[in-house]
Amino acid sequence: MTDDNDRTTCAALAALLRAMALLALWGFALTCISALVLALTLRSLSTTATMGFGAVVILGALERYFAFRLRFDEALFDGLARNTVASLDALDRSLASLGLREPPPSQHAPRPLDDRVQGTRQLMQRHAIVVACQSAMFLLALMTQDIS
Repeated sequence: MTDDNDRTTCAALAALLRAMALLALWGFALTCISALVLALTLRSLSTTATMGFGAVVILGALERYFAFRLRFDEALFDGLARNTVASLDALDRSLASLGLREPPPSQHAPRPLDDRVQGTRQLMQRHAIVVACQSAMFLLALMTQDIS
C-alpha cells in the first residue's frame, strides 16, 4: 500500500472503529446489568422481565464477539495506516499463518482494500443492530417489571 488515499482511508476507518468502542461499552454494560439483575432478583421478576433480561444477556455474547472482531479490525487498519503492516498481501499471509483466514492461492491477488472496508462496515452495522436489540429488550424488561 503506497497510495496516500489508501492510508488515509485506513486511518479514518481505524478512528471510526475507535469511536464505535463507546457502543461496545454500552452493550457490555447492558449485559452486565442484566446478568446482575437476573442473579439478584430472578425469583421476584415477572416472566416477561426475566425473558427480556435473559435475551439481553444472550445477545451480549454475540455483541462481545462483534466487539472483539471490530477491535481486531481497528488494530489491523491502524497498522495499515501507520505502515507497520507492509501490504495487504503480507496481512493476508500473516492471517493465514495464524489460522484466521484461508491461505490465498499461490498467485492470487490480495483482497482489495475497498472489500475489506466494506466488510468492516457491515460488521459495524451488525454490531449496532445487536446493541439496538439489546437496548430494546432491556427497556422492555424494565417496563414489564413489577415495581412494588
